[in-house]
Amino acid sequence: MRAVVIHAPKDLRVEDRPALDPGQGQVAIRIRAGGICGSDLHYYQHGGFGAVRLREPMVLGHELAGTVESVGAGVVDLTPGDRVAVNPSLPCGTCRFCLAGQSNHCLDMRFYGSAMRMPHVQGGFVERLVCEAARAVKLPAGLELPIAAFAEPLAVCLHAARQAGPLLGARVLVTGAGPIGCLAVAAARHAGAREVVATDLLAAPLASAAKLGADRTIVAAENTTALADYALGRGHFDAVFEASGSAAALTGAIQMARPGAVIVQLGLGGDAVLPLSLLVAKEITLRGSFRFQEEFALALDVLARRAIDPMPLLTESMPIEQAVAAFDLASDRRRAMKVQIAF
Repeated sequence: MRAVVIHAPKDLRVEDRPALDPGQGQVAIRIRAGGICGSDLHYYQHGGFGAVRLREPMVLGHELAGTVESVGAGVVDLTPGDRVAVNPSLPCGTCRFCLAGQSNHCLDMRFYGSAMRMPHVQGGFVERLVCEAARAVKLPAGLELPIAAFAEPLAVCLHAARQAGPLLGARVLVTGAGPIGCLAVAAARHAGAREVVATDLLAAPLASAAKLGADRTIVAAENTTALADYALGRGHFDAVFEASGSAAALTGAIQMARPGAVIVQLGLGGDAVLPLSLLVAKEITLRGSFRFQEEFALALDVLARRAIDPMPLLTESMPIEQAVAAFDLASDRRRAMKVQIAF
């Protein structure tokens, strides 16, 4: 089978890998759609992010959907032909965080396409993926595979919305309009927000944010007056989703958030110096949001009911033979939002 393998920054190859048969409790899935994520782009562009560095060749990819091809012994809930989305998380189920219902913080997590551990956890950009049956979540009737491949990033944003608390009637700011920021816009609107404002340094991504439900979009570098207006009167927004990973965006969010607001940090960037006096004086809650738990199944339900339509984010689907070109396109925020590889 063919696989999309990263060897070093800008050294991405389509290689042949052995096609394995499913063992006890496993299934073999013919992958059909795989979305290129921001973390995939970090490996492609920089060889990693933060302290996480590529130390051996690794198959990329964790936004996956396909069709069950065969099942191993002991698998009773899936049969060949079933259409599934693949949950990239495999927590151990026995550590103290798993037992406390915080499986996204598992001490022995195996997450597809991750260089956090050595040997690396190989990803799912392969033509035929063998995985634990528990990772293969059967699709609701009528849910197309390219839409199902959005389940993982949407689950991230549904988890973030849960971290924000009740959003019914809330005024929400989303900073950073990449795929996660745009899906955060949709998640906030789905949770009942009455006003959603999205900001970004570029105009192109904001067009997608508007399609997913943003009432107003602001190019931050071009309209500082509009942002300053939201800071008047000790702030305007009840909740903020910071999806850019920018220290400047987080500082600005604290200024625009009203007293008692919740800021959910979604974007990963470097360390930031924060205006702690303002954070304290406005009694703002700053929360991180990391991956997801049961939100993966919820995301599939939301997508199947068309409560959120992610397809305005899909710029292009490109065949595996053009994987390098797909990654180059996905790296250009002026031309692309979400690029999928078709297997």
